[in-house]
Amino acid sequence: MGLCMRGWRCRGIAGAFSASVGLLLLGLSLAQSVPPQTTCPAAVAPQSFAQPYYQNTAGEDTIVGFMSALVQSFLHTVQPKPFPKDLILKIAQEIDQSNTEEFTREALVYQVGFLVCAAIGILYMVLMPIVGFLLACCRCCGNCGGKMYQKQTSSIHCRRRALYWSAFITTVIILAGNICMFKSNEALKGSVDQTPVELNKTIYNINTFLTAVPQQLHYVVRESSKTIQEVTRNLDAIGPQVGTGIQEKLRGTMDTVLNSVRLLDQETDNTQVQLNNLNSSLAQLQSSMNRLQANVTAVKNRINQTLSKPSCTGCDRLKPELQNLMLDTSISIPSLNEFQSALDEVKKTNFKAKIKEVEDYFNSIPQKVTNDTMDVVESSKLLLDEIKAQVSQITSDIPISALTNVSTSLDQLHGEIVKFTPEFERAEHIRWGVGLALCCVVLLVVVCNLLGLVLGPVGLTSGADPTKRSCTANCGGTFLMMGAGFSFLFSWLFMIVVTVLFLLGGNVYTLVCRPWSNGELLKLIDTPGLIPGFDINSALGLKTNINISDIYRDCAENKPLWTTLRLYEVIDLGGLLNVSKYTEQIQQYFEDTDITLPTLTLLSPEVEKRIRNLSIKAQNFNSTAITQQMNNLSRINLNTTADKLDALADVPTNSNTKKELQDEARDLRRIQSEIETTITPQLKNLNSSIKSLETFRDKINRTVGEVLSNVEAAQDFLNTNTTQIIRTESRKFVDCQLNFFIVYANWANVTITQQVGRCGPVAGVVNSVEIVLCSQIVESLNAFWFSLGWCIIFFIPSIIFSMKLAKYYRRMKYSDVFDDHIIMNHIPRAQMKFT
Repeated sequence: MGLCMRGWRCRGIAGAFSASVGLLLLGLSLAQSVPPQTTCPAAVAPQSFAQPYYQNTAGEDTIVGFMSALVQSFLHTVQPKPFPKDLILKIAQEIDQSNTEEFTREALVYQVGFLVCAAIGILYMVLMPIVGFLLACCRCCGNCGGKMYQKQTSSIHCRRRALYWSAFITTVIILAGNICMFKSNEALKGSVDQTPVELNKTIYNINTFLTAVPQQLHYVVRESSKTIQEVTRNLDAIGPQVGTGIQEKLRGTMDTVLNSVRLLDQETDNTQVQLNNLNSSLAQLQSSMNRLQANVTAVKNRINQTLSKPSCTGCDRLKPELQNLMLDTSISIPSLNEFQSALDEVKKTNFKAKIKEVEDYFNSIPQKVTNDTMDVVESSKLLLDEIKAQVSQITSDIPISALTNVSTSLDQLHGEIVKFTPEFERAEHIRWGVGLALCCVVLLVVVCNLLGLVLGPVGLTSGADPTKRSCTANCGGTFLMMGAGFSFLFSWLFMIVVTVLFLLGGNVYTLVCRPWSNGELLKLIDTPGLIPGFDINSALGLKTNINISDIYRDCAENKPLWTTLRLYEVIDLGGLLNVSKYTEQIQQYFEDTDITLPTLTLLSPEVEKRIRNLSIKAQNFNSTAITQQMNNLSRINLNTTADKLDALADVPTNSNTKKELQDEARDLRRIQSEIETTITPQLKNLNSSIKSLETFRDKINRTVGEVLSNVEAAQDFLNTNTTQIIRTESRKFVDCQLNFFIVYANWANVTITQQVGRCGPVAGVVNSVEIVLCSQIVESLNAFWFSLGWCIIFFIPSIIFSMKLAKYYRRMKYSDVFDDHIIMNHIPRAQMKFT
């Protein structure tokens, strides 16, 4: 039975195999140099790249909004109207047309709240110095409280107390506003000082993002290059990988055959040894038996001569005994020679050489596969560069260059920020100084009022003549007048600052910050045509509309650029990852390739015939006859005849005859002793050899049966399943390579669509700018003008209460004493007399 592994043609398998070779070139990244593997390694997805590090920017916890609610409430009252999106669009789209008056009218209507407040401010600015000037002239003329005379009445103390507490409360309110001024001024300085730092952080984060996106895409492409290297190694190792699988499947059956053949070879060797031992034992026994037979024959002849002598009395009765005095020396096994001949024929077959031949044949399968697929492997490798170039198109189809241009512009902006930061800090220091001066002037008014409120009551004596009031009380009144004077002098100037900052900060809040916070500003920017030349859809070539609001919303959720910019509409990622167009070429290569394995015969018909003949001869081997012969030999007892000779010698007879009989009896006993000491052990050794041979004979019978059965089963298995095994292993190799592509394609698809360019930092930049500009700078600015306006509004009651209260503490030039001690005289009642 021979194992015939004939040439096979991998047609259908070659198609699937070639297709997978093309697809797997995008598989797993394994770039390290390793020896060829005997099995296809399991595909493992490449490691995902780490997201870049971004600096922390201004967050909600850094917002300075200690007066935000109050200021915003006031601004909502001033401007309750919604964001004027339509008005801005009209102005932007029709700015070159002649209907400027209509736009101006609509703008003024929208800004009516601010205009009213500005009008009030202007009125304040105009009236305050006029009123102050007129009041000063009036007082100089001795009117309006300018005459240093105070009429003393019974309610003077009550009025003084009312004015005192009114002035005190007003001063406290102004002081509270002044404290808010100091705090908002410092908050504004801190926000402005922090602005360059936050801008640098923002630019750093944007640059990091713009730099990371190309790096991430190149990482994906590099992984495909590593995969191509891994696939190249797999193609180089196609012989070990496919051939070893074939070996394993065939060896599972052949091991049983080879093991049984090895066992048969070992048992034939052992049987040969036992046969040699048996032949040696037979030869030795035969030699001993021949020698004993000669001795017994000699003694028998002598006994016969002695018994035939006339002088031997009664010797005739022993002559029949002499007929039994003989040894059967014919020791033979009829079937032993046939068994020996059959075994010798089997031994002519070199089983060890045959086993080595089969093993060499199996070991040569990988090399044979390698040799037969050498051309197709080289042809497939030529396509790898084309596939690599196709995958590299990912970086060219995605507009990475635009990111580079933006990064360059940001670098220039960063340089400008660094350049102008010193001037910016110097200007901010001046602004902070001006703000601090304003705070100090307001504080001066508060201090004058507080000194007047403290010194006046301290130096005032109840019931004292107004012209004789103390210097302390007089100083208190003077400080109150100074506070009123400073209020008149600076309040209208302060109102100019308040009005300007109110119009600036209030409009920035209502037109920028508030719509920015609720998303209306982004919706305005999304309006087509608002910004000339700005069209994201056209720039990206999108089929559907996308706007800034959508981009910001997706970036706020830290989504990747693939979904944020809807790149799937313009980039066929599946097409870039699909290399099926190379499949037909590779398939044709493998269809034209034959993998031919040589024919191998395990056991020839002649060898099988010899083995079967050995089994038959082993079964025919019969030890019954020789066993009977050995039993006969073991029953020989010459001592009986010797005893009869001794008994005959005791009968009165000739002395010579007697001596001869005794000598002959002694010889028989010597021969019997030799039989017991020589023949009997040899018989036991022979019997042991026969038993051992019978044992090996039975083993050979079983082993021969197993060998013939296993060889026949293996032959049938190889003849019917070899082609299928080759196909199965080829498909297994193809599936393994295909799995490389599946793993990489899934990883690349997930990485590009879910990991590359997570734009959360972009939304973070927008949020940071909003927080710095609106929540910090604008809120602090609005808090400052609101606090200053708060103070100057309360300057009016402060002036009134201070000027009126000052007259109760200042020293008068004219005296007026009120005496409430009246002496009542008794007036007699009139009486009428009747006569």
